[in-house]
Amino acid sequence: MPRPEKTAVVEEIRTKLDGADAAVLTEYRGLSVRALADLRGSLRPANTEYKVFKNRLARRAAEEAGLTDLLPLLEGPVAIAFVHGDAVPAAKALRDFGRTNPELVVKGGLLGPRLVTAAELSELADIPPRDQLLAMLAGGFQAPLTKAARLFQAFTRNFAYGVRALIDQRAADEPAAPTETSESSESPSESEE
Repeated sequence: MPRPEKTAVVEEIRTKLDGADAAVLTEYRGLSVRALADLRGSLRPANTEYKVFKNRLARRAAEEAGLTDLLPLLEGPVAIAFVHGDAVPAAKALRDFGRTNPELVVKGGLLGPRLVTAAELSELADIPPRDQLLAMLAGGFQAPLTKAARLFQAFTRNFAYGVRALIDQRAADEPAAPTETSESSESPSESEE
């Protein structure tokens, strides 16, 4: 019969796995306590909690949560990063920390319900931040609308120029009609002669 403290840890892991938007499993062999504290500090702005659990308890929690795909990753000293929200900043923080501390090895994890490999997490870290992606998306939507607005503006402007040119051309084509004052002034003098 399992002890109550172990049952509580298994329940905690299962709850954290269910509540997290992503979970990244890392091997931390060779990292000092100070380095782990620095890693936790770098993950905090990414809304990520980094915890070390006993593999046996983590396996039991994964089995209870129906995440049997994680079981092969739970070998060696493994810690789990529970990501709440966007997984890109957490992947970037892990990648950047791993560059300065090669002892940290990203093994894989979960992105929602999907199992992801270490290579996929590395690709995830290369994605631009959410704000930059939204700006790029907005620019992509804005460009065709701006072109359409310029096209419509050019159409109305060219249409107005064409109408004005037509009016000017018709005005130039009409013969100048003699005015009444010139006819009336010529008529009396002609009749007197």
